[in-house]
Parts: sequence; structure tokens; C-alpha cells
Amino acid sequence: MREEYVIDTNVPIVANLATRDDADIPAACIAACVRYIKRITQEGGLVLDEDGEIFQEYRNKLSLRGQSGQGDAFVKWVFDHQWIESKVSRVKIHKQHDSYMEFPDHPGLEKFDPSDRKFVAVSNAHPGKPPILQATDSKWWGWKDALQLMGITVCFLCPSYIKEKFSG
Repeated sequence: MREEYVIDTNVPIVANLATRDDADIPAACIAACVRYIKRITQEGGLVLDEDGEIFQEYRNKLSLRGQSGQGDAFVKWVFDHQWIESKVSRVKIHKQHDSYMEFPDHPGLEKFDPSDRKFVAVSNAHPGKPPILQATDSKWWGWKDALQLMGITVCFLCPSYIKEKFSG
């Protein structure tokens, strides 16, 4: 059985930095993002919402041309493969004001960024509760324990960087 992941938009954005020399993000972090992006595009295992909110965010922040970098190649791959069940799983999430019915009710998550709630709702709605891949959004470091208590795992691809950014 293949591993499945919910991928926060900052993972392909950071992967795009692999072709730049002026990135202020550590090379190991960029390499980790590229590795996961390549793994998904070669093996499948992406989890999206049925209504396309995650894909729309990818499209808004990355190029669908697929030529500028690994992250852009990823969004092009998602566009081409989003309806192929062997590559991409989809789950239904239900919008509820600025959140989702599938977003966990926990006091430690009350101030969770509304624009990121879709990733958590998708993981929580999926029967396998796939981990959410996170690269550089340090706010997630503060929410990781509450999410873990709710059965949702955040896989930090740049743990040292994000922990330092959160603490600083």
C-alpha cells in the first residue's frame, strides 16, 4: 500500500528554490521538499479535497506551466493526474463559516489560520489520516501538539529551521 500525504502549498514553493542560489532557506530543507515532491509525482499518494480548494491554492501560488522549478512541475503533475485514483485520493470536506466540519475541536487550535484549515480537514476526513507535509510555516510548530492529540500528524520537512523560526 502506498504512503499518502496532504501537502501544504509551501512544500512545492520551497521546492522551486532548488534552482536558485539566493534562497534564504537551508539547502537541506529545499532538498527535503524536492525529495517528497519527486516521490509523489513518481509514485502517487497525494490527498486532496473533492471541491478542489487545495488545488486552487496550488494554482494561485505556483505556475501551471510546470517549467520554472520542481514545485511548478508538481502543480502541473497535479493538474494532469488529479482525477487518477491510483495517484490522487480525494475526500469530501464540508465548509462551515471560515472552517470545516472536519476540522478538530480543540482549544489549542482555536486560532489556527483559516486558510490552512483545509489541509487539516482533509487529513482528518481521510480514513488513513495521512500526515500533512509542512516546510516553512512556523505557526504549525505551535499547533503540532494539539493536532497530534487529535490524531493528525504534521511531518516537518525542515524541523530545525521551523523550530528556530517559531522560537525567534
